Amino acid sequence: MNIQGKVALITGASRGIGKAIALALAQRGIKRLILVARDRQKLTAVANQIEAMGVETTILSIDLTQTIEVNIAVAQLWRNYGPIHLLVNCAGVAYQTSFLQTKLPQVQEELSVNLLGMYNLTSLIARRMVSQKEGTIVNVSSLMGKVAAPTMATYSATKFAIIGFTQALRRELAEHNIRVIALLPTLTDTDMARNLKLFRWVIPMNPEEVAQVLVSGLQKDAPEILVGWQSHLAVWCQRLAPWLLEMILQIATPPTLKKPQRPAKRSFMRRIYRFSDLLWSRT
Repeated sequence: MNIQGKVALITGASRGIGKAIALALAQRGIKRLILVARDRQKLTAVANQIEAMGVETTILSIDLTQTIEVNIAVAQLWRNYGPIHLLVNCAGVAYQTSFLQTKLPQVQEELSVNLLGMYNLTSLIARRMVSQKEGTIVNVSSLMGKVAAPTMATYSATKFAIIGFTQALRRELAEHNIRVIALLPTLTDTDMARNLKLFRWVIPMNPEEVAQVLVSGLQKDAPEILVGWQSHLAVWCQRLAPWLLEMILQIATPPTLKKPQRPAKRSFMRRIYRFSDLLWSRT
């Protein structure tokens, strides 16, 4: 995709990966960026940074779960700024807890923001892209859309759903000259991730690295973009030796989030943790 002279809409653009993608597109010469998130103050700060680079910006402070408001906003954006050529669905939330301790409001928020909000916005934009016979849609999933993580069942479920949604749309919209791509970053050092207890041995990437991989991937025809060597390693391990990946996940899961076990077993697992950490540090 040649982004010169194009208009892009990015959700979750006030921070993290969404913000990094907006800045990366601005550096590559995109014409206008429509930045969407709930926090107007943070959006304004990002917009000022991008406008200093000579790129036109529009901010939209809105809750993507409010269907009627989103419908009206998209119609106004299309009327005021013309066709949107690139949609990047990056907005998302994550909660980390054991499944048996999960609270229903958190589950509902993850499903509403990560999946239903993305679904509604994509539907509104895709219908208009069909009329112009041109467009690219990027759905930001995660490595957890390929390899489910203990203690993050709902988040993993939404990211798996995004992969399936992307695959279906890719086949349906291809005849209308619309590309649909899934971006799968590994754990990234964002505000959201800093509230999570890290899995052992996982090395967070920075958002700028993820953004650069996406921008480069837009020039290619790949249906999915895996980001980071850890993502590639985990996916290949799942394909070739799923039993090994299960074992690694069991050991890597943050101990404080696991189900309490009897003292003898807990002591045994601590020995495994010490040995695995020592082995990892030497390699």
